Amino acid sequence: MNGNNFADAGSSFDEAAFVLYGVPFDGTSSFRAGSKWAPREMRKASYNFETYNGDLDVNLCDVPVHDMGDCEVYSNVDDTLDVVYDVASRIVKAGKIPIMMGGEHSLTYPCVKAYKGKIGVVVMDAHYDLREEYGGLKNNHACVSRHIIEDITDKYVSIGIRSGTKEEYEYVKDNKKIRAYSADDVYSKGIEAILREAGAYMKGCDRVYVSLDMDAIDPAYAPGLGTPEPFGITARDVRSVIRYFAPKAAGFDVVEISPEYDHGTAALLGAKLIRDFIAAKWKSMHAKKV
Repeated sequence: MNGNNFADAGSSFDEAAFVLYGVPFDGTSSFRAGSKWAPREMRKASYNFETYNGDLDVNLCDVPVHDMGDCEVYSNVDDTLDVVYDVASRIVKAGKIPIMMGGEHSLTYPCVKAYKGKIGVVVMDAHYDLREEYGGLKNNHACVSRHIIEDITDKYVSIGIRSGTKEEYEYVKDNKKIRAYSADDVYSKGIEAILREAGAYMKGCDRVYVSLDMDAIDPAYAPGLGTPEPFGITARDVRSVIRYFAPKAAGFDVVEISPEYDHGTAALLGAKLIRDFIAAKWKSMHAKKV
């Protein structure tokens, strides 16, 4: 592992409740590459913020967080996913909460696979990512949700959708494992109503994995993305999803930021949302002990 620390991530691995790690890999990116630079840029951006989260009454300098640095990556996606699986498994087995900073969205699959037993999955994304293969690769970023659903979970919620093939839309209609909410659903119903429905669907899951593909957010808020898609949800909507599912969250990731395509806006937002996840999860953990 190598790399500079995320802000306030000064605890050792053994002491930490949260363990961050970066995966600078964008080998299957299909529109704009560059997400391999996102872990570095989110770490830099993380030093912009105060340690205290006033909304949640959590001071992050009091939260035990460890930054492992960046995983070694390979040109081959399958080899890279094997490394990510090993790292995520080590963190999960140690009883820590892993936070992965991508990199592209293919990296989420081994993060979810690292959990043993039943786990629900909540993904915020503009795209369905339900292809069986893309560009000749099974583990392309455009296929990640398909493989998570078929290989790992029987409870899957997707929020922010506004792009997919006809076959992907039909796959969702025919699959009882999936609850999908478009960006237009969020706009018309409101994020609170969406979360009530999604929460009821996830009620039987004791733990969930939350994945944020930053292109769920409208590119007006986050221009530096691998596959930007207009008419997205807002950054506040995403924060609401994170805070709602934080009490059950067993892991979290932020992927698909391509910093070269803006002036640090998307990386700044990604870093802020990671910090908000840590604060929200820590608050829920503390509340259970009281």
